[in-house]
Amino acid sequence: MHLFLFVAGLVSLVLGANVLVRGASKLALSFGISPLVVGLTIVALGTSAPEIAVSVASVLEGKTDMAIGNVVGSNIFNVLFILGLSALIVPLVVHRQLIRQEVPIMFGVTLLMVLMAMDGQLTPWEGGLLVALLVAYTSFLVVQSRRETAADRAAAQASASGSDEFEAELQASPPGAWDAKLPAQLALMAVGLALLVLGSDWLVNAAVVFAKALGVSDVVIALTIVAAGTSMPEVATSIAAALKGERDIAVGNVVGSNIFNILGCLGISGVVAGGAGLVVAPSLLAFDIWVMLAVALACLPMFITGGEIARWEGSVFAGYYVAYVSYLILAAQQHDALGAFSSVMLSFVVPLTVITLVVSVVRRRA
Repeated sequence: MHLFLFVAGLVSLVLGANVLVRGASKLALSFGISPLVVGLTIVALGTSAPEIAVSVASVLEGKTDMAIGNVVGSNIFNVLFILGLSALIVPLVVHRQLIRQEVPIMFGVTLLMVLMAMDGQLTPWEGGLLVALLVAYTSFLVVQSRRETAADRAAAQASASGSDEFEAELQASPPGAWDAKLPAQLALMAVGLALLVLGSDWLVNAAVVFAKALGVSDVVIALTIVAAGTSMPEVATSIAAALKGERDIAVGNVVGSNIFNILGCLGISGVVAGGAGLVVAPSLLAFDIWVMLAVALACLPMFITGGEIARWEGSVFAGYYVAYVSYLILAAQQHDALGAFSSVMLSFVVPLTVITLVVSVVRRRA
């Protein structure tokens, strides 16, 4: 029964996010907002809607560990697994605007989250600051898009989180379509919100039961199963974009989602928590938050020096995600193989990867 609720929760989250984004985007266009701005704001935020729903639901149920673990796990999953798998399909060439702006912003907000978490909690005012930064970032995107020329807008739209596909979908819908009317748009938004609330409740409750049955903490479940489940919209968008050759979308979807996860998801959760705010689990402070910062940092040299993620780099990313999840499972079970696994990773795999990345960067600059 709990497995059914978990799967139903995932399906409800994905459907809810899609329906909410469609309704909100149609409503925005009805008020004269351009498709580009919609793609950079509402669609990007919509891909993070499952994470927001699950984290807020976790906070309301007193599971603050799961709220933070969901954000950390989703951001790690987005970079290592989604970018890795997408690069394995086709080498990902990154647009210059994404290199100059979104990737540094992603690393900056990740670093800010780490600094906020160092004292073991995220206070409501820190959550409010993250939400304020989200508003400022979104406003900046709106102003920036209005100042661009038609050619620059087309290039920027290619790096938005699914904006090309979304605009094509909008153009395919005639003005007389059923969802072009205000009541239908409001109904879509209401249905989307209802599915998100219902799906997040099912998912959180089932995940807690799984954690108890497997003998692992809520944090581990949030970092793995819940994080991967709430990232399904990003998985679908990036893989589809890579298969279609829309490489900027595959990368922009991940980068934009990570920014919104921290500023929106974590910020809103911190405000909703009230009181002492969100308590950061010691295990997150000791390991997982630093992994999230490391994978964000790993994007900088590849993007800035070469503007692409090669297939072999994608395989390294995907391999590291498998190693990361394996470590979490072994650590949760206190398995005898944990010591040997950690020694191999620290003394052989990590140094070899660092050396390989340095050589790759030097060759690109040459």
